Amino acid sequence: MEIGIVGLPKSGKTTVFNALTKGRAEIGAYAKGGPNVGVAKVPDPRLDGLEGMFHPKRRIHAEVHYSDVPALPKAGLGGELLTHLSRADALLYVVRAFEDERVPHIEGRIDPERDIAMLDLELAFSDLSVLENRLQRIETSLKAAKPHEREAFSKEQALLSRIKAAMGNEVPIREHELTEEETKTISGYQFLSAKPLLLVFNIGEERLPQASSLEEEWRTRYQRPQLEVAALCGKLEMELAQLEDAEAQEFRSAMGLEESALDRMIRLSYGLLGLLSFFTFVSDEVKAWTIHRDTTAVKAAGKVHSDMEQGFIRAEVIGYEDLVKCGSIAEARKRGLLHVEGKSYIVKDGDVITFLFNI
Repeated sequence: MEIGIVGLPKSGKTTVFNALTKGRAEIGAYAKGGPNVGVAKVPDPRLDGLEGMFHPKRRIHAEVHYSDVPALPKAGLGGELLTHLSRADALLYVVRAFEDERVPHIEGRIDPERDIAMLDLELAFSDLSVLENRLQRIETSLKAAKPHEREAFSKEQALLSRIKAAMGNEVPIREHELTEEETKTISGYQFLSAKPLLLVFNIGEERLPQASSLEEEWRTRYQRPQLEVAALCGKLEMELAQLEDAEAQEFRSAMGLEESALDRMIRLSYGLLGLLSFFTFVSDEVKAWTIHRDTTAVKAAGKVHSDMEQGFIRAEVIGYEDLVKCGSIAEARKRGLLHVEGKSYIVKDGDVITFLFNI
C-alpha cells in the first residue's frame, strides 16, 4: 500500500510523516526538493502467534509506503511530485488545526475548511489538465477513426466530458457515480481526486482531551464517499515515535491515548481501501500479505509469486483463530479444519494459506 501525504506550508505535514514512519526528515526545510519517502511496518499480533507456532528464522510484516511531497500550492503538481502522488493508492491531507504564534499560518488564521478547499483545488487543476489533454487527443483521433473505432472513442469522450463538467461544480472524481466499466476506463489516468482520501486534522496538544469530539464533528461535516477522518497531535506523535515502544506506550496510557498514530492511520487506511491480510509460512519464514477484499485464491497466489498464479493447483487454507486452537497444521488437518480450495475461493482476513502449484 502506498499513501501520498499532501498539505499546505506550516501544516505539520512532515511532522506527521515522521510520526507515521518513525523518520527524522527535516521539518520545513524544503520547498523545491523531492519527496520524503518512508516505510511503516503494519502491526499485526497474529504474526507473533504464527512465529511462536512455527519458529521461523524470519517474520515479515506487510508494509505501508508513505511519500511526503513538498507543500502545496507553492511546489506545484508536476514532474516527480505528480508521479509519486499518481501511483499512490490513497492520499492523506494534513490539515492544520493547531494554534502556534511562532508558526504563523500562510493565510493569516487557522481555517481547516479553507485549507481543505485549497488542497482540493490543486488536485482538481491537475486532473482537469489531464482531462483536457485527453479530450483534445480524442477529438483529433475521431477525425481519422475508422467506423469500428468511433464508438469506443465517442464513449470515452462522453464519459470524460461528464466528469469534467462535474469537476467544474467542485465534485471530486471519488464522489462521482461511475459504473464498474467506467471506473476501469479511467483507472489508467490515475486521477488524483479519484483516490480515496484520509483527512488528518493536526491539533495542538492542549486539544487532546477534545480530540474524540472534534473528530466526530469533522467526520459528520466531511461525510463523503471514499473519505475517512482522523484527529491527532502530529508534534506529540512524532516525539513518541522516537521512543522505545514500551516507553511510548506508557506516555500514551498516561495521556489517555489508546493507540499510536502509526497504528491508527494504518487501521483507517485498510478500512478506507478495503484491504485485508493473509499469511503464508515456510520452514524459515512467516509473512503477512495485503490484498483487497474479494480477492480470489489464484490472485492471492500471484501476490506471493507470479509462478504460483500461473501454475496454481489448489490452496490449503485455515483461519488464524482455528489454527491457534489446534496448535499445529497437523492437528488442524486431523480435525478437518484445514480445507482445500480452488482458484475461485475468496480469501478472508486472517487466512493462513499454503499454495500448491506446478511450474
